[in-house]
Order: sequence, then C-alpha cells, then structure tokens
Amino acid sequence: MLRAYKQTLINPVVFEGIGLHSGKKSKVTILPNEEANGIVFKRVDLQKNNTIVADYKNVSSTTLSTTLMNQHGVKVSTVEHLLAALFIVGVDCAKIEIDSEEVPIMDGSAKEFISVLRNIKLKKLNKQIKYIKVLEKIELIDGERKIEISPKDTFEVDFELKFENKIIGNQRNNINFQSENLSEVEESRTFCLYEDIKKIKKMGLAKGGNLDNAIVVDKDKIINNNGLRNKKEFVNHKILDLAGDFFLSNYRILGSVYCFQGGHQFSNLFLHKLLKQKNKYKIFVLGSNLEKNRIYFKSNLKLAANA
Repeated sequence: MLRAYKQTLINPVVFEGIGLHSGKKSKVTILPNEEANGIVFKRVDLQKNNTIVADYKNVSSTTLSTTLMNQHGVKVSTVEHLLAALFIVGVDCAKIEIDSEEVPIMDGSAKEFISVLRNIKLKKLNKQIKYIKVLEKIELIDGERKIEISPKDTFEVDFELKFENKIIGNQRNNINFQSENLSEVEESRTFCLYEDIKKIKKMGLAKGGNLDNAIVVDKDKIINNNGLRNKKEFVNHKILDLAGDFFLSNYRILGSVYCFQGGHQFSNLFLHKLLKQKNKYKIFVLGSNLEKNRIYFKSNLKLAANA
C-alpha cells in the first residue's frame, strides 16, 4: 500500500569514507528534516551559499557519476547511491551535511548506507507525498540507447546491458521496488574495465577507486578476489543508479521503466522529458479517506565504468 505522508529520520546518522573520484576523505551526516522540503545537501566546509537541493534540474554533470550544483556553482557529487538508499528505506526528507565535494563511495554500492539506515527509526511528517502515475507510454531514444516508462501501479525497472566484454556481456533484470527482495540491487557495486582506468585517471577521476569499492574486469576475468556478489551484479548496479537518479524528480514515480544501455545522463534527460509531458501522467496525493485512494502492491563517454 502506498504511504500517504512523507518521512524523515528521528536521529542523525553519520558515514565517513573516501570519494571515488576526488580521492578525498569526507564525512556525511544525515539529519532529520521536519520542514519536509525533500533532500537538501549542505557543504559544511563552506561558509556561504552552501546548500544544494537534490533536484533533477540541479544536475550539472553526469560523467561517471551524478553531480548536483546550486546557482552559486557549489557542487556535491556521486550522490546517486546515497539517494537510492534513502529512496529504498523510505526517507523522503533529510538534511545532509557533507564536509567535502563528494559523497563517500563506501563499498561501491548502497549496502552500507542501507544497513545503517534500516536501523534508524523514521518519523511521519505532516506533509503528503506527491506521486506521479504514468497514464501513457513516454520514451526517449538516442541511437541505440532507449528508455521508456509505461503505466503501472508500482515502480518497476527493467534494465538491459550490452557490453562487448564477455564477462559483463548481455545482462537484463527486472526489479519491482515494491514487491521484491532488493538485497541484490542494494549490494551491487560500481564497475569498470581495467583497460579504461588510464583514460579515467587522465580525466582526473577515480582517484579514490580501488578493489574495495569497485569491480574491475580485465578481459576474461574479474580482478577482485571474491568475484561477484550476485550473478547479475553489473545490471543490478545500473538499476540502483537509475533509482537514485529518478529520486531527484522529487516525486514517487509509479510506472514500468525499460532502459537499454542507459546511464546517469540518459536518466536525467528522461526525467526532463517525462516531467514536461503533463498530459501523460497525473500527480496525486492520498487523502484522509484512504479506502478511496488505495493502490495495493503485490506482497557521454563510451567507457565501461559506472559510479
């Protein structure tokens, strides 16, 4: 059943780690947000103009991660895994203090964020959740890339990957975020090809990348000692990324998403298109008479790297 009201944390929670691309240590403190104005980042290492609203319109870069920027040019990057974690555990509103430009990568997935957040009590706020219910199919096609959303009463993601590398190969998975065990999506890590590491380093990225926070594939083998965490870890990580990027819509979206060869940039472009197609979706909230409003659930760069 859909939740009627937004939620926030009751108590603060702290994460510390290294930034995947910056290589710098950072500390993130997630605080309650009873103002119920969504997810707001605050760069506590800066004295002014330091708040950045988590909104798809504030995405300034999608090169191997999602970066948000405010009107003053202040940024926070690699936000997608943390946003996916908040989306999955049901945190709609939070103030996130961070003492650096990049959210720590942790183990390269959302697992560490979620394992802590699930042990924090949530508080119902006196503000209703706004849902988008897709009424007609909306699609975006760019060459071989495609993303579309069709009517459905849940949020479902069907993602298809196609890589020449035979270890990654062709993978496809379909995840219903309301009815399925999401553990394999939550634990799936960012990945890259060994042959692309030099290119990425030349771009000034992946300074904090290592085998503890990313899967590295070298031709016909995975370099990481323990291999994959699940058989579809590559595509499951892309599903995790998409969930985090879609949370920037500031709505809870109901629809069936199909994505082929997508990524951060394509997800953001699609949100811009989706939210302009106002005749193809409706926005609704659940009123006080829930019986009348109930919907039930069943129980830029061709680099093989992906934050």
